[in-house]
Amino acid sequence: AAMAARCRLAARFHHIHGTNIRLDASHTQATRVESFANGLCFSQEPLAPGQIFLVEIEEKELGWCGHLRVGLTAHDPQSLEVVPEYSLPDLVNMGDTWVFAITRNHNRVVVEGAEVQAQGRPWEPFLLIEQVRIPRDTLVGRSRPGRYSHILDDLYKMNVLPATARRSRIGVLYAPQPDSTADMHIVINGEDMGPSARGVPTTRPLYAVIDVFASTKSVRVIPVDYGFPSLQTLCRLVIQKHIVHRLAIDGLDLPPLLKSFCQHE
Repeated sequence: AAMAARCRLAARFHHIHGTNIRLDASHTQATRVESFANGLCFSQEPLAPGQIFLVEIEEKELGWCGHLRVGLTAHDPQSLEVVPEYSLPDLVNMGDTWVFAITRNHNRVVVEGAEVQAQGRPWEPFLLIEQVRIPRDTLVGRSRPGRYSHILDDLYKMNVLPATARRSRIGVLYAPQPDSTADMHIVINGEDMGPSARGVPTTRPLYAVIDVFASTKSVRVIPVDYGFPSLQTLCRLVIQKHIVHRLAIDGLDLPPLLKSFCQHE
């Protein structure tokens, strides 16, 4: 219950961000409005151990090379005199920051001599990372609501979606280790990429870093329920149960933020 409450609070972007970023009223959607850089965003709150910060790619922009960048930083966004132009290399060069570019290949980082652990079947209901248990359904991308979306959703659940495509869902978390450090994991459409950074110190709070870079134009934070679903999630399930299709949500007499939540989940 404590984890669920904390995840709901942290499932927003920090009000400190890059100069080319515009946040929506709920601070859950970040859009880069100019150029290809200055798109740095942070989680509103530090992450708890095992807590995933998950975003969905909403819009792409042609003409640029490079994709979304994701990671962790021990720098409190509030303490930054100037938000760096790039996460790589600018923010990383400040130290205590671990950021990686998301590519079209699902590359796992493997320590030399270590065995590759089984990732589990993609249709299993939960993704297990160390001692963390996350509902896999939320982690997998969805098709845009439309005439054939019910067919496309089955393809998306099978993880056919490329890592950098629209509707792809990408998350970051850290898993504590016995030596009081942590491993950083990046999750792409329900698949754990394995530790992408090891020995991350946990003596300072760690914020999620999302760099809306180059061909990625807009992302949305996706809340993840741990344990019992929230009241907001239960409302969404009831609403979706009584409509023919997600497109019909636009015609309902509901607050705009609730409509958006129902359409994007």
